[in-house]
Amino acid sequence: MSTATSRTIVTLKWGDRYGPEYVNRLASSVRRHLKPPYRFVCFTDKPEGIDSAVETFPIPEIDLPEPQMLNGWRKLCLFRSDLPIEGPALFLDLDIVITGPMDVFFEYEPTKIPIIHNWVGLQKKLLGKRPEIGNSSVFRFEANKETFVWDQFHNEKAWAMANFHPPQTYLTHCIRPKMVYWPEAWVRSFKRHCRPCFPLNFFKEPRLPEGTKIVAFHGRPDPDEALRGYTGKKPHHHTRPAGWIGEHWR
Repeated sequence: MSTATSRTIVTLKWGDRYGPEYVNRLASSVRRHLKPPYRFVCFTDKPEGIDSAVETFPIPEIDLPEPQMLNGWRKLCLFRSDLPIEGPALFLDLDIVITGPMDVFFEYEPTKIPIIHNWVGLQKKLLGKRPEIGNSSVFRFEANKETFVWDQFHNEKAWAMANFHPPQTYLTHCIRPKMVYWPEAWVRSFKRHCRPCFPLNFFKEPRLPEGTKIVAFHGRPDPDEALRGYTGKKPHHHTRPAGWIGEHWR
């Protein structure tokens, strides 16, 4: 594993769902929770409004059908061999909130590709074993070294895109020989671990579990929606304002 001087935080920003403020808040959060030196790199098609302290580069090219350019398939571009970074790279989705120290994410299982063990809802938990699938909101890789993922995808692209949904299931398929899960307490799901179960979600503020370093906001609500309070399409989606988000997401 490379030295601390080559550590990189990597994120991707495309389309219009997340504005530059999401990149800037993520960079600010990293500054508070990760000891220097490190680089913060955002690959984006719209660098306007992103803080000058963030290094911006065009999104690495990947040959995908147009609809798949707007979802997780595009993350596979990070496994090219010609990225403008070197050494261990920690990928972070834009829709996360950092709540604890982050150096451990670079120290954990240095020869592996750590990823979140994807969460499932209570009903699926009761029906059987949790699937061995990764969640790509937070994962670490060695830049320009894990190119077997890129090569494998291009050798079986049509089959992969026809058989793996959502895209993170394919990433899991590729990295399985080197995959390891982050410790459960480090990365928590807002929907699974913070928002109270129905009907308590109508009366109680979402909590921040002890020991959490990152909260992932997969699907809805996004962090800004959860901060204000969120009314979804179903009663169990309702979320009271989570004040603690404002303390960390800034």
